[in-house]
Amino acid sequence: MTPTPQQYLWMYENMVKSRAFEERIATIYFEGKSPVFNMANGPIPGEMHLSNGQEPCAVGVCAHLDAADFVTATHRPHHIAIAKGIDLDGMAAEIFGKKTGLSGGRGGHMHLFDTAVNFSCSGIIAQGMGPAVGAATAFKLRGEKRVAVSFIGEGAANQCAFHEALNLAAVWQAPVVFVIEDNAWGISVSKAQSTAVPHNDSRAAAYGMPGHRVIGNDPAAIFAVAGEAIARARAGGGPSLIEIETSRLAGHFIGDAEGYRPAGEKDALFASDPIPALRSKLLAEKVMTETDDLAIVKRAESAVEQAITQARAAPFPVAEEAYQHVFA
Repeated sequence: MTPTPQQYLWMYENMVKSRAFEERIATIYFEGKSPVFNMANGPIPGEMHLSNGQEPCAVGVCAHLDAADFVTATHRPHHIAIAKGIDLDGMAAEIFGKKTGLSGGRGGHMHLFDTAVNFSCSGIIAQGMGPAVGAATAFKLRGEKRVAVSFIGEGAANQCAFHEALNLAAVWQAPVVFVIEDNAWGISVSKAQSTAVPHNDSRAAAYGMPGHRVIGNDPAAIFAVAGEAIARARAGGGPSLIEIETSRLAGHFIGDAEGYRPAGEKDALFASDPIPALRSKLLAEKVMTETDDLAIVKRAESAVEQAITQARAAPFPVAEEAYQHVFA
């Protein structure tokens, strides 16, 4: 399964938009946090986890989904949210804690929900796996040709929820695809130091489902494997597990000194940045021209600036609204 020229351009544009969004967020995040860094200060308080480098995982999978399909993501969600078609203005406002945010400013960047495109994420490791199995089971019981996809990090494969979700998905033959974004680091602990098996796709066999590993952080390779798994799920073939070798170009969170990284690792990661690599491929294969590229970058940056400008100008929720949508 090879992407069409239109699919390649869609993947590239969403990768560019995700990177542009995160670069703006990273700059704004430090406003009000100097000369002494205080995570609570500035227009974007709290932790901020960037997904730059992992964009191929999102577009390669989400190219096969539509708004009716269900996606759960992690505390590092922006690339997946954008590829799933989340409202960018609402996401920016949510990150700024504004009333116009997706959840009225209550959730922040780790708890994004957009029911229009069936997207959600959570700061709790592996939390989205159970809901994804539940949604997929509902689709099956209703006879709907919809699928659920749960994105997790490689560290989540050591959580109880991982094994519970895979087991039930296999027992019920739910139309769900589990996608592990293996960036090699669980916060500051390497995969080799935390996980007994070198590749988590091998764990799929224990639950009677196909397991796949995609190397090279290549959106086309991810597209091919994900396309087969999603088509299989839609056709009633049950769940699959995919582990994607990707790269986290930033630290675990903004402000992470990354002293745990071996010398030279970051330089190597930036040398294989997936966005310039895809750009070069599309230009070389004449899928796009330099003019097309400039237009894509301009559209992405324009959408991001609109979202940021509106988020800054939007009102904060009033204190009394804190008690809304709270259930005892």
